[in-house]
Amino acid sequence: MATYRATIDWSLQDGEDFANGRYSRGHTVSFAEHVVPATASQHVVGKWAAPGAVDPEEMLVASLSNCHMLTFLHVARLKGFVVTRYRDAAEGVMEKNAEGRMAVTRVTLRPEITYVGRRPTDAERDQMHHEAHEECFIANSVKTQVVVEEVAAA
Repeated sequence: MATYRATIDWSLQDGEDFANGRYSRGHTVSFAEHVVPATASQHVVGKWAAPGAVDPEEMLVASLSNCHMLTFLHVARLKGFVVTRYRDAAEGVMEKNAEGRMAVTRVTLRPEITYVGRRPTDAERDQMHHEAHEECFIANSVKTQVVVEEVAAA
């Protein structure tokens, strides 16, 4: 078992009006070795989002993409493939779910993977993505539908 920690730190700034919702949603997310500027999504709070900061929905999409990549690299290595680059243009969709609540309902991963030596067949590639998805800790932790649409490397 492992334990992961994050510290979220927000405070009201001088001149902001909490009671009327006129306050910055900017805050920090601190991990063991680094701090990330964070905010609420601009799609949700408009001008009260902090510019240049990452929002929770973006972090969710990035976590799913990152976990899939790391698991895929492991699966590919075990199957004898050599990956030299993995780039994913992941995209999440927030909409009402079946219960009528706003949720990130679908994340589409669009990895572009470069190999040296033998490239996997379409069936091998699909199987590796399936295995990576099944083993990804983050994908196993969420209800969000995760779709993989690999893009052919140039």
